[in-house]
Amino acid sequence: MGDERPPSRHTGLVTEKIGVVGAGIVGLAVARELAGARGAEVTVLEKESRVGAHQTGHNSGVVHAGIYYPPGSLKARLCREGVAMLKDYCAEHALPYREVGKLVVASTRAERPRLAALAERARANGVPGIAELDGLALREVEPHAVGVGAVHSPHTAIADFPAVARRLALDVAELGGSVRLEHPVRGIREGAAGVEVLAGKRKFVFDRLVVCAGLGTDAVARMAGQPGEVRIVPFRGEYYALGETARELVRGLIYPVPDPRYPFLGVHLTRHIDGEVLVGPNAVLAGAYEGYRWRNFRNIGQILRWPGTLRMARHHWRTGVKEVYGSLAKAAFVRAARRYVPELTAADLLRAEGGVRAQAVARDGRLVDDFAVDVHGDVVLVRNAPSPAATSSLAIARHIAGIVPAPVR
Repeated sequence: MGDERPPSRHTGLVTEKIGVVGAGIVGLAVARELAGARGAEVTVLEKESRVGAHQTGHNSGVVHAGIYYPPGSLKARLCREGVAMLKDYCAEHALPYREVGKLVVASTRAERPRLAALAERARANGVPGIAELDGLALREVEPHAVGVGAVHSPHTAIADFPAVARRLALDVAELGGSVRLEHPVRGIREGAAGVEVLAGKRKFVFDRLVVCAGLGTDAVARMAGQPGEVRIVPFRGEYYALGETARELVRGLIYPVPDPRYPFLGVHLTRHIDGEVLVGPNAVLAGAYEGYRWRNFRNIGQILRWPGTLRMARHHWRTGVKEVYGSLAKAAFVRAARRYVPELTAADLLRAEGGVRAQAVARDGRLVDDFAVDVHGDVVLVRNAPSPAATSSLAIARHIAGIVPAPVR
């Protein structure tokens, strides 16, 4: 088994070789940025047979405007930068992108202070067009919605993130890189020759390695000898879809006022780029890193052995019980949806495909809220990249490109 180094495009010159683990939207955006802006020879290693197979291909397609994130955080900055970059990228490549608008609805007077704080935060983050609406004005935006007030973000959009990922993969190839599908990483070692990576049946040698492995982050980090002080805890998000006759009850995106103690946004209604309207997701602790179904408990021992998992569970157990009940009882989803669109009935909700979110949890049980990237020698690890990572992917890529150690000439 010989070392494999992709051939340089620059005859006679030494070209930096960079490996990227993971062909989700973030990994592909990073590969494109490093190949284009830095001129590196980039190889993406992906264990699945297609790009965007996990989180990229299992989300609601919302392009977040930056309403929720603490001003000054990486999420706030990279989301705002990423929205502009993504909009331009979709226009350049004729990819679907529609500004359908979002309402964050307060259903009770008790939620109004949090709603006002949300509007203030959105403005601090530079989100354009933010408006605070009363119960009558919100119905001008969403005629079938009800509430005592709402924050309206008219430029919040929807896109086709799997299509974006496929286009990014083409960009990587056009820039002289490669995307190696069905190449699961089996071992990593830093040595004098560089970072050696066993993937599939080959050994690759890179000058730098960037890990954007999402749900597989912990496994790859251990191979690199950097288990770290946070671990990925998977949360399954389940969806229902509205039947065709009920879809017209929702024009764009209808969200609840989020609980600031919890990183998930609650059950909401989102119009998808293909016209489908999704209801969800909830957030249930999954028994496997790719635990899309209840009966998959493949990694439960490993997940529970991390001290942060049980500490998190003790702190959020009431919310956890509520989420599990919602997973088991369709009626809970129906009640959540009817709180904002009361014309919906149980017959309108049809079970749809769900997803699994990779959420980093610290040893003390704290759910890591911001994006997190670590550098260990020539290995860069993306430790936490939950929502709005897809929205922010092009800006995250630019940020990571600035972190990857520069070659020594």
